[in-house]
Amino acid sequence: MAEPWLTIIGVSEDGLAGCSDGSRAAIERAERIFGGARHLALVHAGARGQEWPSPFDVAPVLAWRGRPVVVLASGDPFWYGVGGTLARLLPAHEWVAYPGPSTFSWAAARLGWRLEDTACLGLHSLPSSTVRPWLRRGQRLIALLRDAAQLHELAALASELGYGASAGWALQRLGGPHERVVPFVLHEPPRLPELQAPLAVAFWLRDGPAGLPVTPGLPDACFVHDGVITKSPMRALTLRALAPRPGEVLWDLGAGAGSVAIEWCLAGGLAHAVERQASRAAHIQLNAQRLGVQPRLHVHATSILEALPRLPEPQAVFVGGGFDTGVFDALRARLPAGCRLVVNAVTLATMACLQSLHARWGGELWQFTITQAQPLGDGHAWQPARPWMQWIWEVEA
Repeated sequence: MAEPWLTIIGVSEDGLAGCSDGSRAAIERAERIFGGARHLALVHAGARGQEWPSPFDVAPVLAWRGRPVVVLASGDPFWYGVGGTLARLLPAHEWVAYPGPSTFSWAAARLGWRLEDTACLGLHSLPSSTVRPWLRRGQRLIALLRDAAQLHELAALASELGYGASAGWALQRLGGPHERVVPFVLHEPPRLPELQAPLAVAFWLRDGPAGLPVTPGLPDACFVHDGVITKSPMRALTLRALAPRPGEVLWDLGAGAGSVAIEWCLAGGLAHAVERQASRAAHIQLNAQRLGVQPRLHVHATSILEALPRLPEPQAVFVGGGFDTGVFDALRARLPAGCRLVVNAVTLATMACLQSLHARWGGELWQFTITQAQPLGDGHAWQPARPWMQWIWEVEA
């Protein structure tokens, strides 16, 4: 194809008046224009317009491949928009894009906030609890929303966590004649069910608790568990060994409360937690919801060996329980080159297994002993925890 057949255009609330010359020319020559009902009305698409199907699917766009097509999005199509979806499916020479100011840019301009100091979240297709990691004292955040009901959900969640006295703003259709900016206090959100999309909310959490720390090793009290949990100091050392990076996939095998998988997700990764006990698998689901990572964490209530064939390729694997040579052999046959395997052991049998595997396969073998001051009579004395061993091994090519 000599020229791009697809033009992706970011439309602002002022419609064609705010479009560039290139955008308007593409709209004029397009045989088909895709977008939401509001987008199509803004550019007067008429009979050429086609609304997105529900559930959302870009297949109708691809069916017009090779003919002049326009796809409309709100503001910047590559910031929580359809642009990234289409760009993954098409080679670069088949499309061209004309972005507009994002809702985040309009909101920052109205509030006078620096975007580099503001968390910008797309929550319109996610559970409201996904905001949890960003709820901390001093945080400014702007979030794209589905509707007014989600605005109330977010305000209620923030209030329950102690930020109810902080400031919020409901932001409707910024940059056009239907713009509304409504300030409120989080524990008294505005009763505005008629708010229209594109809808966003801004929070400035000037008061309230410190929030979740960004370093690994969250307090054990953050998690629901039955006592089977990788304790905070051990978890911090485990995450150091796993070395999470955004977008990487972790298998958390014998996951217990899922604390390692959840902290991996908080670092920007994706995780699959395998836990055969149904009650503990339920705890993992609850913990993921409470800490806002459920879209990133998949829970498998089954045994390790039964789960392995169904899991996607990982960059790291953690085994917190149920490890033996049979599990290692199954992992070695499944894991890709460069994958990091970390195994913790507290029982003598598993420690002996790790020592044997270290002698055969190499890697790093650590033993840790942690002692904490605990009350004893009128004073304090050192109380040692069970010593534990950690084996770190990287799969060779």
